[in-house]
Amino acid sequence: MYNVLLVDDEELDLEGMKQFIPWSELGMVVKGSVNNALSACEVLDQQPIDILVSDVNMPYMSGLELARIALQRKPNMRIIFVSGFQEFSYVQQALSLKAYSYVLKPMDDSELVASLMKVKRDLDEECKQREVEQAYQQMIPIAKSELLVRLFEGEETTNKEFMSKLIVSHQMDKLKWPLCVVIMELDQFSRVERNTAMQQENSRIFLQQLNEAVRLHDNIPFCKLHSHRVALLLEADRIDETVKTLVESAKCRLTVTVTTGLGAPVQTIEQLPTSFQQAIEAVEGKMFLGKGGIIKYEVVSTEPAMLDARVLDVRMNALLKAMKEYELVQIYDELENLFQSATGLRSKFTVHNLSNYIIWKLDQHLSAMNEDLFELLGIEIRNLDILMQFETINDIRSWLVHRVFEISERLHQKNNTKDSKFIRNVMKTIRERMSENITLKDIAQHFSFSPSYCGFLIKEKSGHTFNELLVQLRMEKACELLKQPGFKIYEIADQVGYRYLPYFSRQFKEKFGMTPLEYRKKEQ
Repeated sequence: MYNVLLVDDEELDLEGMKQFIPWSELGMVVKGSVNNALSACEVLDQQPIDILVSDVNMPYMSGLELARIALQRKPNMRIIFVSGFQEFSYVQQALSLKAYSYVLKPMDDSELVASLMKVKRDLDEECKQREVEQAYQQMIPIAKSELLVRLFEGEETTNKEFMSKLIVSHQMDKLKWPLCVVIMELDQFSRVERNTAMQQENSRIFLQQLNEAVRLHDNIPFCKLHSHRVALLLEADRIDETVKTLVESAKCRLTVTVTTGLGAPVQTIEQLPTSFQQAIEAVEGKMFLGKGGIIKYEVVSTEPAMLDARVLDVRMNALLKAMKEYELVQIYDELENLFQSATGLRSKFTVHNLSNYIIWKLDQHLSAMNEDLFELLGIEIRNLDILMQFETINDIRSWLVHRVFEISERLHQKNNTKDSKFIRNVMKTIRERMSENITLKDIAQHFSFSPSYCGFLIKEKSGHTFNELLVQLRMEKACELLKQPGFKIYEIADQVGYRYLPYFSRQFKEKFGMTPLEYRKKEQ
């Protein structure tokens, strides 16, 4: 709807225009109707007027003078004059003020309606042009962002001339080489419980503030890679000062930190992908160097190395032993030792592999104890993807320390119940007499129970039958012996109570999915 102001010192003419012109059908609304130019000026101050319909001859101030004031305030305002004066001088002045129409009194409503329709068509066309211009202006940063992404990723193009024109049109040809790619990343929360709404708000503020900051620096080229990560192209000669200023502007009003990675300077467009990849590696260096800082590629550009599997096994076994004995200080120290091995390697991939290895060994160890890792933690297996989302090695280590403490605490509580003591004594007896052809009757006699009642207790307290428990303990012992190269397979089978080697091999394969010999080769 377009806003209209009516001005006429003749009350009847003024009322007639208000009542008999179909304003709503024309897509217009009368925002004011006054009988003098001074009051009209007040309305112009208070309302956004699009169309002024004014008498020419009025006391104190003429309609022509009012029109001049209105055009000064809003140059594209449309003006229609209404007057009973037919002198050429008035018409001439009206035309000089770009009046759309000069309607004579006594006024014909249809003539005024026709003039208003002409004004409306013109205003509609102007709105469309304005919308097109706004859409074009909005597309410019999008197109510039897409161009940057293509340059950073080294996208091959057959039309190099067109690419060159794009670079010129976005004024990127005016940048002074050498240039550096810089990655700025909004750090996430380190805790598991993530507030999605707060993350989205931080991302919005981050991008808005960065956009305002780059405009103040001669529209530095930048593109959005993710909701929390952007890439910028900066001139190398003042990069430290520029980055510091941009970071300070971008992180203002945020509830989290911002980490920035700097690629090395390059001399040509073809070399930009190299600086881009270096900037990504630098910002991901926060895994080891911590969040919230400015990290240069040179600091993280070390050659990746491998973890010593034998050292890992030794430290993991020490961790499992500390868990079993509920030694919390020792648990913390052993996890520190494990992650210390990975810290020096500066490889995010290695840290994630180490985390998965710890979880896998915990699961194996607890399964051998008839415990379920995820049941103890009270989580589902899919929730372990949180380990891949943590941004620093300290976050991962803290999470694992907390969880391992929790597991050890629960195991300690379960082992100190009366029922657990009975099962532990049963398992201890089985282990001591494992090489014998031990039966449920032998265990029952040892505890002075009837075989049926003893079998019931074992099933009730452990969740397994006596035979299931016996096979499990024999397989555990067999695995320990297979890791020692001094024992032959048949000797191991005999030590764990199997007199027939093929039967031992079959049960071992059913349990572990491989033969004893395959298991030994794998461990070695």
